[in-house]
Order: sequence, then structure tokens, then C-alpha cells
Amino acid sequence: MSEEPVQPQKGTVPFLWPTTPTNAARRCPVVPAAKIGTVPQPPAAETALPDRSAGRVERSFDGLFLIGLSTLLGSYIALIAAILTALGAFTSPAYVLAAVQSEDVRFALRLSLLSCTFTTFLALWVAIPAGYVLSRCNFPGRNLVDAMLDIPIVLPPLVIGLGLLVLFQTPLGRAVERIIPVTFAVPSIILAQFTVACAFAVRTMRVTFDQISPRTEQVAMTLGCSRCQAFWRITLPEARRGVLTAATLAWARALGEFGPILVFSGATRLRTEVLPTTVFLELSTGNIEVAAAVSLMMVVTALVVLILARLFGLRGTGLL
Repeated sequence: MSEEPVQPQKGTVPFLWPTTPTNAARRCPVVPAAKIGTVPQPPAAETALPDRSAGRVERSFDGLFLIGLSTLLGSYIALIAAILTALGAFTSPAYVLAAVQSEDVRFALRLSLLSCTFTTFLALWVAIPAGYVLSRCNFPGRNLVDAMLDIPIVLPPLVIGLGLLVLFQTPLGRAVERIIPVTFAVPSIILAQFTVACAFAVRTMRVTFDQISPRTEQVAMTLGCSRCQAFWRITLPEARRGVLTAATLAWARALGEFGPILVFSGATRLRTEVLPTTVFLELSTGNIEVAAAVSLMMVVTALVVLILARLFGLRGTGLL
């Protein structure tokens, strides 16, 4: 009766029992099938440890980088503080009180606040739609329009005032003058401030709309909103902080406007006198202490208005 050959089980390597172990068998032991194809792992002692010295060097370089940036910021803040300190040391409380009680200075302060506020509303009225169109629409001549917006920023202020003065000597300007007196009157102050401040506001609003994704607008329009409704309900609320920044920048730029007002509006006492022209008039008459006092009034007025605007604008945003 013959014996059947034994079949190897599945998953094992067939092993033939050698009659005499050879040197090759001793050198190459049989490897179980479960370990075939596995990657050998290095011993635990050979695992590389993180280089802590390299991390300390990187942190030291980061610290030096931040110190350098803070030094630049501190130097500029120190320059501004030195200017304000010099103005405050040059004058005295008596001159500041005399300037506050002066009828000319109080008129200039009221006119400056009213004209700057009205100019800011006009600038936002133009800057918001202009910035939206430049950000969302691609039309022929867009680069030319974008370049023309920089002209009031790069031109000398006296040139802008001269251009406005010549413009209102043309037939079109004289026709407007017959209806509303502009040259050397209060409207000329607002127009001169608006010409420069609006360019800064448009630039700010365009950057703001560029940073807002148009996807939410497109989703709103797919849900039934028109582009106008999507703008008022979706995009404009998201641009709230940009609008506040544009208004702040326009108001501050209008407050410090001097060159166009001097050429286009003049510097007539109790008529077209604003705070920058008051400083000019006091300097021209030799009252340097009063001019320094009025300059400090401008700084304090600007700080109070800008801080209130920022606090009011950040209310309800979670940042205040």
C-alpha cells in the first residue's frame, strides 16, 4: 500500500528535510511566509533625534527680525512724537487759550469741520461705486482710468488749485458761476478738498472690494437677487471696515489740504479761512507762537474725530 505525498499547507513555504545539513542551509535559514515581503525596521537606538540647537538658532533669528521691524516702527513714532513735542514746547497755554478765544480761529475751526465732513460724504458717494466698478468690471480703457485716478495724488497741490481756477474761467465754468458762486467762496473749499481726498478714497475702496470674494455675490444672484441687491445686501456690508478706512483717510486729507485752497479759494478772514490757511496767515504776520497753537488745535481735533470714527465703526464687529 503506497503512501500519498503530503501537500504543503497554504501560506507556508515547502520544506524538504535534508538528510545532511549543508553549509548553505546553515548560512540561509528558512524564513516564515508571514515575514516574506516585510520591510525591516531599524533598531530603536538608530532613530535620529531632532536637532535642538538648530531650533534655538532659528528662534534667535526670528527675535532679531522682529526687533529690527520694531526699531523701524519705533523710530517713525519717535519722529512724530518729537514734532508734536517741539510744537508744544514752542508755544504756551496762554497762546493756545488766545487762539481758542479768537473769532478768526473759531470761524476757521467751524468751517474746517463742516467742509471736511461734507467732502467726506461726497468722496464716499463717488469712491464706493467707482471702487466696485474698477474691482469687478473689465472694460476697455480700464488701465487709463486707473492711471488718471493717481493724478490728484501725484500732482503738486498748487497745480491742482491752479487747474481748478483756470477751469472756472472757461465758458462752462462761468456758466456754473452764474448759478452758484464757486471761486473764492465756500464751495471752492469743498471742491478743492474733494478733488484730492476722493482719489485716496477710491484707491482704498478698490483694494477693499478686491479682497472680497465675488463668489458670495454670484451665489446670491443664482438664488434670485439682482446684481444691485447682491451689492447692497452682501458686498457692501462686508466692506464696512474698508468704508470706514476710506472715510477716515478722506476726512484727514481734507483737513490738511492747503495748496489748492490757497490758490482757488484764497485766504480771506471770516470768509474762506480754514485751519491750514490760518496757520499760513499767522506765519505771514510773524505770530509763530499762535501758528504753533493753531497747529496743535488741528492735531487734537484730528485725533478726537479719528478715534471717535474708529470706535463707532468697529462697534458690533467683535473687534472692540
